[in-house]
This record gives sequence, C-alpha cells and structure tokens, in this order.
Amino acid sequence: MQLPDQKITDPILLHALEEDIGGGDVTVQAMRVDAPAKAQIIAKEAGIAAGIPIAARVFELLDPNLQIDLHKQDGENLYAKDLLLSIKGKGASILSAERTALNFLGRMCGIATLSARYVRELAGTRCKIYDTRKTLPNLRVLDKYAVTCGGAENHRQGLYDMILIKENHIRWAGGIDRALQAALPFARKHGLKIEIEVTDLEEYRRALKYPVQTIMLDHFTPGQIREAVGTEHGDILLEASGNISLETVGDIARCGVDIISVGALTHSAKCLDLSLLFHV
Repeated sequence: MQLPDQKITDPILLHALEEDIGGGDVTVQAMRVDAPAKAQIIAKEAGIAAGIPIAARVFELLDPNLQIDLHKQDGENLYAKDLLLSIKGKGASILSAERTALNFLGRMCGIATLSARYVRELAGTRCKIYDTRKTLPNLRVLDKYAVTCGGAENHRQGLYDMILIKENHIRWAGGIDRALQAALPFARKHGLKIEIEVTDLEEYRRALKYPVQTIMLDHFTPGQIREAVGTEHGDILLEASGNISLETVGDIARCGVDIISVGALTHSAKCLDLSLLFHV
C-alpha cells in the first residue's frame, strides 16, 4: 500500500474543511476561550487502521502549529481503547478540525476492516479480492487506498486505465464479437488490457476465442464457475463478480477463480467507531 500523493489529497481535505467550517466555527467563537489543549483519537472497537496520516493532515492543514503524533500505522490491527494519534496545541483548531478528521479516519478504517474480513475468507486459496469503482464520488483515491490497507487489491482506478467491456457495452456494440473486434486494435495501439464481462457459459466460450487478459463471470452460480474454470482458458484470468458476500466469498474462491471483485468493500463498509477526547 502506498499513501496517495498530497498533491491529490490536500484539495480533498481542504474542501472538506471548508464544507464544515464555512465562514467560521461559531461555537468555538462563542466560547471565547484562548487556551491550549491536548487531545487523543481512540478506537472504540477492533478493526484495521487506515487513514491515520490523512487525519493528521486535516489538523495540519487547518493549523500548521499543532503538534501531531501518530501512534499506529496504516494496516495495523486496532483494538478497543487503542490510541491512534494525539494532538497538542490551540484548542480551537483541534475542535474545528475534529469532525472532518474523524469522518475520513472512520470511513477509511471501516473500509480496511471490511476488506480484511473478505481477505481472511480466502485463506488456503490463490484467489485475490479486488475492489470496484463503487466508491464515494471525489473520495476514490482514499477509498481505494483504504482497501489496500486491509490487504485487498485495487481493480482499475477509473475509465481511463483499462478496457472493461460490460453487458451494456456489448448490447451497444451489437454483441460480444463486435465489441471485441473493435476493442482489440484500440487496446494494442494504446497498450491497454482488456477485460470482458459475460453472463452465461455460452458468452464465456465465445469470449475465450479472443486474446483478452481477463473474463468476468458475472452472477455465475458455483456450478457454472467450476465449469468455466475447468474449460481450457490459457493465461486468461477469471474473475467472479456479482452479489458477493462474506458468507459466499470463500466457496466461490474455492471454485478456482483468480479474482473476486466486491463492490461492498467501499459502498457498504461501516465506519469504525472512533472518538476524540480532550485532556486540557
């Protein structure tokens, strides 16, 4: 896992601060207190750490004079009452940045925690868990980073780095053959990989005739997956997708697919419960 470049993340964090603070934190202004403070962010439940440097950066962007210490690293296990980071300095700054920092940190830890649970279900197989593009708009870079903190992997970043021909593309093009015959020359010219989604075994066998890198088996039953895996497919990777859950992912992996993509990693992760407490 590699933390995204600050040139990408700083505008996201600054916009989030602006969204929350607007013309000023009127509660802090009304208190009329000018005193330093110490605060700690504590985990209230077990999970996987993700976004600790991001939360620290939120405080730093609002007030560069704050002293921030990180006590956990992204990717580490967390337990209830664990200390993630501590902040010292102007109390007003800590209070104004608190919710924005916790929102990012809680979401990212939640995604990492859920990702790790899916990865654990694949123990003993060679299958890998991938995320999807079902991320929160404008937060994809952070969502996908959090996935890797949990031990899962990123699929394509967006529409620009890989050709993925899905059901509606196939209908639009007039069939699998037309779609692939059009895509292959473009892929060769631009050095792009091709993945194609198929919805039944007939489509799968047709897709096998083309030099694609990956075939997505969409909503296949375990029996259909095993039949697809048992069909000679050379170096083509097979990806299972569609309504994958923690209850089913292990059985699907044991059918022999290379990849399982799970939208729930980012669209259904529960935020990890965290709190920031003052020690004045």
